[in-house]
Amino acid sequence: MAATAMAMSMPAPPLAPRPVVAAWSSPLHHSVTPTGPGMPFLDSTAGKENTIHHQITARPALKQLQQSAPAARSRKERPCDGCRKRKSKCVLQESRRCMLCEFHKQDCTFVEKAQPRKRKLSSDGTAGEGTPAKKSPVVHHATAAVNGERRSVSRTPVLNVTSAPPVRKPFAVDESLSLQRHRHCKLLGQTTALDASLVGLGTFNEKNETESRVGTLRQVTGSEYFSTHADADVPIPDDEARALAEIEAIVGPHGQTLIDIYFRNVHPSYPIIQRHAFLDRVRHGDKQFNPPLLAAMYLLALSWWDHDPALSSQPKPDMARLEYIAISSLTVAMQRPKISAVQAGLLLLQRAKSSTWTLTVQLVALGQDIGLHLDCSDWSIPLWERRLRKRLAWALYMQDKWSAVMHGRPSHINAADWAVQTPTASDFDDSIPPISPADSADQSAAEAEAALADPQTSKGRTIFMQMITLTAIMSEVCSAFYSQTARTEALRAGRYSTQLVLNRAKPVQLKLKEWFAKLPVECKMDHPTPAGQLSSTGYLHLGYFATEISIHRRIVQSLDPATSDPYLLYICRSAAKTRLISAMDFVNRLKPEHLNAFWYFASATNFALIGTFGALLQATSPGREEAEFYAMRLREFKWTLGVSARKARWVEGAVEVLEANGEVLGGLGEKPKASTTTTQPTQSAAVQQPRQWQQQKAVGAAGVQVLQDASASSSAFAAVARQQQQQQPFQQQQYEFEDEEDEDDDEMEVDGWQAEYG
Repeated sequence: MAATAMAMSMPAPPLAPRPVVAAWSSPLHHSVTPTGPGMPFLDSTAGKENTIHHQITARPALKQLQQSAPAARSRKERPCDGCRKRKSKCVLQESRRCMLCEFHKQDCTFVEKAQPRKRKLSSDGTAGEGTPAKKSPVVHHATAAVNGERRSVSRTPVLNVTSAPPVRKPFAVDESLSLQRHRHCKLLGQTTALDASLVGLGTFNEKNETESRVGTLRQVTGSEYFSTHADADVPIPDDEARALAEIEAIVGPHGQTLIDIYFRNVHPSYPIIQRHAFLDRVRHGDKQFNPPLLAAMYLLALSWWDHDPALSSQPKPDMARLEYIAISSLTVAMQRPKISAVQAGLLLLQRAKSSTWTLTVQLVALGQDIGLHLDCSDWSIPLWERRLRKRLAWALYMQDKWSAVMHGRPSHINAADWAVQTPTASDFDDSIPPISPADSADQSAAEAEAALADPQTSKGRTIFMQMITLTAIMSEVCSAFYSQTARTEALRAGRYSTQLVLNRAKPVQLKLKEWFAKLPVECKMDHPTPAGQLSSTGYLHLGYFATEISIHRRIVQSLDPATSDPYLLYICRSAAKTRLISAMDFVNRLKPEHLNAFWYFASATNFALIGTFGALLQATSPGREEAEFYAMRLREFKWTLGVSARKARWVEGAVEVLEANGEVLGGLGEKPKASTTTTQPTQSAAVQQPRQWQQQKAVGAAGVQVLQDASASSSAFAAVARQQQQQQPFQQQQYEFEDEEDEDDDEMEVDGWQAEYG
């Protein structure tokens, strides 16, 4: 304890400087990246020496260059454009190319004009400390004047300030924990070498921060701490500016239009960006964005390039090159854990070609690094960041679960380590309180209120929340039927595996039925969409059918015609047929406003799952007629997807899977005719079953009842489901077999299923 206290009291090593709050200036005269207009170039010797010292200590390679550099040139020789922007010492070589430009492998030019200078003013309007009077001819002569003239001279800098845009304080992201532009953070876990109880013994400032040898420690709650570090402390290639310049070169003058398309078509139903903070930085000329995030936003917006009248006639940017830059720069950005890196990865994964299991796993690890799996409701961070964290955390949760379904892998997020509360409507409020008097609080509030009141935004928010609930149900399905434990237990059950699967299906089916019944009106497929607008309800309902099919797929896989009860075999296959027809009819009912909207990344795979399920039913059909029925429906389904792919190119991935399944089914032997098989059990067969089979049937009856209830939940999609509603009395049978009524109950059940599916 004493050693720890002594370590806390020792002076901390020098860290990379944070952005100075008082020195932020107007974006018209300042910039924060080497690619745009630079910060005011400080000619004071002290300012230059401090800047160069920081760069040399941060980059050993540059240190060697600076130490071997010749003497500084005359003050009459101006610095090159690159050094002026970096505020670095420009050391020219004999080739008229400076050391730093040669190191950065960039052109050494002298074409840009010097930026206007600003000086920090004291309360009386005179130049403050750090701004020598000799730097300004006006102030220099004023200091030599008599005291009586001082008052008139002091107005000169005041006039310059009032004629320029107001000085701006830092952006809202610089007040956050994990979205700062120049710093990144890492969660201090409960089992790390730094114990939370010992860290709490330190002395914290007004920002809840304390210096230590492992970085600046920030306390967000009584037991949660983060270590924050300067981006310059991470030795990675300094190519962000180059990546941003290349991204902007690819999109050309269409960047702002693409950003508008993104927030119009993607953001409403996938709100993982802090819209107000992002647009605020764009509005004030800040171009120091995370390169992979900006590239990913452009990539998604390019999906609607041909639908925009102003863009459709223009040559489309090189998407392959843009995607390459996004992926390569994301690899670098992940070494500095930030929310922006998680956002960039999630957006890239929404593209079918970029969606990989490896990247998903990396994003889960990155999200845990910044504490996205924790409940941040009471953290001492800005309210807007807490809301963003909650939305982003659930987006990461859904990405992990649906990626596990897509790739057939175990999920990396488990319920025991997930403490994030389900988002509410208030968590989608993107408004940010004004951070300076120059900001318009009324404008911020008005923009946020207008966004919340927008019908499309409200609808997208509801779809996002409903998708979270559906994903949790799908996670239960994967755990109950497709985990290694579930598979092992099914193998041990042997001939009773179908009954085991049906019993496990009952609670999940009830949840799914309740979810579908409680869908808000605006999330229904038949909800009218205003003319000229798009609707993203398609991916939500497709996810519902994928969840249903995943349950029935496992039930069909468990059936064995040689050992399964013929009655149970017929019931399960009939319910599976109903689900398949409903899903295919749903696809047939998709309209252009659905196909042209934003679709979740798993949608192509979910379309393919419908075809895979149909192929499974065809392969396991007991008779030729049934197999031919599924083959016909699969051909129709493939044709429908082919037509849809003309409007939504990403659907082509599902068509490829259907073609692959068709090639596999080519090796399927010819099925026997119905006359030589028994596809539907007769009444006598059901009545004459041994007592043990009757008991097995009773065990699986509850699961079968749930299957039929769930089948009726979306009856509007298919005529078979409508017919099932007409036979509702048979569905409500409890199928309880008592000794004295066994034969009567059996006859009633078989008659009911014959009337429903005959």
